[in-house]
Order: sequence, then structure tokens, then C-alpha cells
Amino acid sequence: MQPSLCRAFGRRPFRGGRSRAWLVLAAAVFAAASPSSAALRAEDTWIPLFDGKTLADWEKVGNQASVWEVVDGELRGSGAASMLVCTKGPYKNFRYRAEIKINDGGNSGLYFRTTRRPSFADGYEAQIASTHTDPIRTGSLYGRSHVYKQLVKPDTWFTYELQVRNDVWRGRNVTRIKVTVDGDELYEYLDFSPAFAEGHFAFQQHDPGSRVSIRKAEVLPLAD
Repeated sequence: MQPSLCRAFGRRPFRGGRSRAWLVLAAAVFAAASPSSAALRAEDTWIPLFDGKTLADWEKVGNQASVWEVVDGELRGSGAASMLVCTKGPYKNFRYRAEIKINDGGNSGLYFRTTRRPSFADGYEAQIASTHTDPIRTGSLYGRSHVYKQLVKPDTWFTYELQVRNDVWRGRNVTRIKVTVDGDELYEYLDFSPAFAEGHFAFQQHDPGSRVSIRKAEVLPLAD
């Protein structure tokens, strides 16, 4: 506090050793109450799952005639039906986000808590579709919570983000799944009969007419 302000409030400014002691005490209290910058960095460290150059840490499962390739920094799926599974993991509680684009008439899915060699029915699926004949659109948890409104136009990049964690709600075990598209949190789905406790991430190549592109995929593990 400046001397003029101290006088205005009828107080004398701090001087000498008392001032230094007060500053040392304040600094100690602040340091004890504030998390270290190193701890904050560790807590907010996202782990990239796609290096933008290769298929390292990813494995195709299903019809070998399907095509998964890296072109211009994008992970692209086309051709026959298959899954592309991330070999890192398994993960249980996490935040996960990916930048994705689907073609006009295309259909894909972002899978989580799936197996290492999944079928289309293994794990949770966040739908990726803008104009496919299946009316279930991007933003849906397929078979659980459906969105029928087109939130993302075809051939347009968007960001999918999920937060998944186990919890207890009113005395019952539950898996909470928050779904966000382009920064807009759509809903939180509560699964009271979770069939998938943990698992891997994967992308679906749904059919020969679909072309899906991914240019970023990353995970932030959360404490159990």
C-alpha cells in the first residue's frame, strides 16, 4: 500500500523489518495455497495419439480391403468396412478429442473403451454422420442417446470431445459421458449398466461410400 493511501486510511506505511517479514509470510502462504506450475502442466498434458505422419500406434481390424492411410497430415479411411484401433491404452477415465471430417453421405464412428480387436458392437460409439441414410447424426452415442439434427455439415472439419469417468450417483455406480461438438456441450449421458469398463480408441470405416478424415486425436487421462 502506498504511503498516501496509508495516510488516507489513518494507517502508517510498513517499514523496515516488519515490512520484510510481512512480505515473506504472504509469499509463503500464497505458495502453500497455490499448486505449482509443474503440477498444473502435468495435469493438463494431452497425449497425442496420431503423429500426423504415419500409422504408428494404429492397427487395422476387419476387412483387409479397406484403406487407412496418411495423406497431407490426415488419417483417412475409405473402402470396405473395418476399424482402425489405437494400440495405446487401455484407458478408463479420460478426456478425448479429435478433429474429424466426413464426406457427404458418409458414415463413421469414434469408438472408446473398445477392445483391441473390435467389431462394430464393441465399446461406446460416438456417431460421425451428417447426411447418411441412417438418420442418427454426429453428436449421438449410438444406441444410447441419439441426435437427429445436423450439427456439422459434410466435408467440414469439426472437433469431437468426450469426457468419460466412473462415478457414484445417488448411491449407484455410473459411467458419465459428456459429449461436446465444436465447443458446444450437448449433454451428459449416465450409463447405469456400463458394459465397457475400460478400453481402446478406434475409428470406424462404415462402408465403401464413406470417407472419413482425422487430423488430430489426443487423450488426457483423468484420475480414477
